[in-house]
Amino acid sequence: MHVEEFREYCLEKKGVTESFPFDENTLVFKVMGKMFALCGLIRIPLQANLKCDPERAIELREEYDGRIIPGYHMSKTHWNTVMLQDNVPHPLLLELIDHSYDLVVASLTKKLQAALKEL
Repeated sequence: MHVEEFREYCLEKKGVTESFPFDENTLVFKVMGKMFALCGLIRIPLQANLKCDPERAIELREEYDGRIIPGYHMSKTHWNTVMLQDNVPHPLLLELIDHSYDLVVASLTKKLQAALKEL
């Protein structure tokens, strides 16, 4: 997956914004102000940090050893770093982006969830 496709897929989701809050090389996607994806634009290989259920995170790291690793500069329990161009199946990449988005939406306050539904 190229960065343009990653970006477009994230931005298609309801309530998502993009920004560079850390530096000019780290693209961050938020839903209703909460991060669900980060992508280092100059990192080689291209990779993204995605939120993940802790048990599933461990399973993915074992199955995709070296291609899905504990989150770089993130909570290793709740975040994975996924190599976007390194033999991780495309449908799985889309599923992991969806999973990260869904986890963050589920953690929003009821007020924010209601506001998201209204968009």
